[in-house]
Amino acid sequence: MMDLISTHPVKKLDLGFHGNLFGGKLLSWIDAAVAAYAMEKCHSKNMITVAIDKCVFEKPAKEGNLVKIYAHMSKIGTTSATFDVEARTYNVFRGDEEVVLKTHMTFVRVDDEGTPIPVSEQVRRLFKTPSSKL
Repeated sequence: MMDLISTHPVKKLDLGFHGNLFGGKLLSWIDAAVAAYAMEKCHSKNMITVAIDKCVFEKPAKEGNLVKIYAHMSKIGTTSATFDVEARTYNVFRGDEEVVLKTHMTFVRVDDEGTPIPVSEQVRRLFKTPSSKL
């Protein structure tokens, strides 16, 4: 199950040439939201983006839409964590959502000099416990 981690209204300034949400703006929202989520889930303020998998824009978001960003930690490594990510438009009148973009993102835990360091054993144990809400 994915957690709702961020919501953004699409404004005129967020639009590209064709009247759709600019892809770079959406990626910026996603990167910031998932970085904060990675910090929370990995119990560390030093989580940095290391990879964003292929991004396919499945449908456009338009001015006035709400874009909701969801994530779930799907894998944990020695120094990294990978997250399944979805951005969805939310229709405030009907209450339904449609996927705009799906991707996977990997973050690595670093020290103050930027050198990768291990994710804590406590986080690793929590991730492996099926009933835990990491």
